[in-house]
Amino acid sequence: MTHVLTPGGNVGLAAAGLTGPVVVTLTWRTAPGVDADLSAFLTTGAGRVRSDADFVFYNQPTGAGGAVTHLGKAALGPATVDRVRIDPARLPADVERVVIGASLDAGTFGALSAVAVEVAADAGAPPAVRCELTAGPETALVFAEVYWRGAEWKVRAVGRGFTTGLAGMATDVGVDVDDEPAPAPPPAPTPAPVGAAPVSTEKRRLVDLEKKLAGSAPQMLSLVKTAGVSLEKRGLGEHTARVALVLDISGSMARLYRSGAVQRLAERVLALGLRFDDDGVVDVFLFGKDVHQPETGLRLDGHQEFISAVTRRHRLEYDTRYGAAMSAVRKHYFGSSGERAEPLPDAVPVYVMFLTDGAPSDKGVATRQLRAASYEPVFWQFMGIGSPREFSYLQRLDDLDGRFTDNADFFAVAPDELLGRRPIGDDELFDRLMTEYPDWLRRARAQGLLTR
Repeated sequence: MTHVLTPGGNVGLAAAGLTGPVVVTLTWRTAPGVDADLSAFLTTGAGRVRSDADFVFYNQPTGAGGAVTHLGKAALGPATVDRVRIDPARLPADVERVVIGASLDAGTFGALSAVAVEVAADAGAPPAVRCELTAGPETALVFAEVYWRGAEWKVRAVGRGFTTGLAGMATDVGVDVDDEPAPAPPPAPTPAPVGAAPVSTEKRRLVDLEKKLAGSAPQMLSLVKTAGVSLEKRGLGEHTARVALVLDISGSMARLYRSGAVQRLAERVLALGLRFDDDGVVDVFLFGKDVHQPETGLRLDGHQEFISAVTRRHRLEYDTRYGAAMSAVRKHYFGSSGERAEPLPDAVPVYVMFLTDGAPSDKGVATRQLRAASYEPVFWQFMGIGSPREFSYLQRLDDLDGRFTDNADFFAVAPDELLGRRPIGDDELFDRLMTEYPDWLRRARAQGLLTR
């Protein structure tokens, strides 16, 4: 049986009948002057390569001592195939993901037809997993990933595109790409004639924002610019969204609040809010035994004291109820937290940053909430503070079945990655926050959840 995946869908390799090495195949029908080349990137749990040796392609065909091998390109009837062989059992312990993509020297993926990815036991075996992909102006495309989750290897269909070719795809996972020699400077442009197209409203807002921050909050200006770099790489430079920050206030979080780790994260989420949201306000929800919503939200004014002010007003509580918090978020934005069976479209999406350090006591409620929310234009970015092994439930939510579309992502960070001897860089943190959101946006538009 072939497991057919839509972008964002996943299946365990064992569940697909694949218990050893696998061959991942990209297949397409060529177009005049357009041809694709496959690449694979071996990344850690942070989504970054350990070195350029983790970049596998036709000119460097093996990685991790042969655990990943580029098998090359071939004709198969009217189609062209390019393949990579992966032996998960031979991958180093710190490699948790093999990202498989392809790039073009000329043209776009939209010019190719019958683009699909297949996973099989070997190059001649029937596919155990298949996903057909659609593309447009992209010149590089991440089409699948084989990744470790919980206690098993899985495969996910991706379909994340880049308009900056191999360089954009490679730098997204930390590969150093040599710059081309700088071309001769073009002649000075002539002044724009009267009546030329104006700068977009969103672009003008961002320029005004940076001018304001330069004088009043230079540290926040640096964060906003760093967030902007991550967004630009994903084609979200002028994207608009509402932003929510959901914070665990259970007693076990006390040390993280006292150390300033939660404040540091809140400032990074505010930087996203200032980039994304017209009003520059991040809606905040606190959850423990109960759910609380501070009236003012997180905004530029007073942001440096926000977390200390919140914890003075709301003491830490003895329970952890994800489901109650998710219900409050859905009621706030969509008027109801009940079951849904039809899409609820809107023009502007909601990006939810959900921070916790432990498992919930209302798992059944949270599971139902996430399934119902998959019919709404809301994306849930779960972040656990601690070892990934402590968050098996969040890993299950990330891969939850029975949803209208995959509407969540999860990653974990150690406490000292937020504030300690080895804090995570702002650029890496923003990249992690944007790992799956762009793909969800694409699916949400295609499935009628977003109207623009």
